Amino acid sequence: MAHETATAAQGLNAPDFLASHVTSKGEKSFWNKVGAAWAHKDGKGFTLLLETCPINGRIVLRAPLDDAPQIRTEGRA
Repeated sequence: MAHETATAAQGLNAPDFLASHVTSKGEKSFWNKVGAAWAHKDGKGFTLLLETCPINGRIVLRAPLDDAPQIRTEGRA
């Protein structure tokens, strides 16, 4: 139910940040998109919507690129 509430709250708004799972092997880093984050209206927090929850590495939030396709959350189960 919490996922449905978060999804409905975001609607079709583009995320403020994209969430990536980053792992390192030697000198190489591997980035995989795992979700997105939206700023709260009061500016005091974020809603983080993860499609998967990694157990190793780190999660990095980065602003989307201007020319990147927007994430749509409508209709997800």
